[in-house]
Amino acid sequence: MIFGYIRVSTKEQNEDRQIIALNEYNIPDKNIYTDKQSGKDFERKQYKKMLKNIKENDLVIVKSIDRLGKNYEKIIEQWRIIMKIKKADIFVIDMPVLDTRRGKDLMGTFLSDIVLQVLSFIAENERDNIK
Repeated sequence: MIFGYIRVSTKEQNEDRQIIALNEYNIPDKNIYTDKQSGKDFERKQYKKMLKNIKENDLVIVKSIDRLGKNYEKIIEQWRIIMKIKKADIFVIDMPVLDTRRGKDLMGTFLSDIVLQVLSFIAENERDNIK
């Protein structure tokens, strides 16, 4: 099953860009989860609901890593939960190297881990600068 996750920081922000991007992947509407709150942590109702529904071999698609979250350690932790505990895959549209369906060997895992760490750092740093 394919899931899409959308997040904007406030109720006033528009999620249309993310919806358009996810629509290209034919995700059923009932499998698209949207939160309108900060990415500082993962205490988000729709994210938790999506995580609960994810099963082995499912796929989670997000537009960009900062839509998943803005806390370096928490992004890494959730990434591992989805991949290792749920045994599902993740695809980040804006960063195709972050597609866990490919490169499941040691080198592929190593490269996606490095990119994930760099982008997670950038997302948290951006959040700190906004504050």
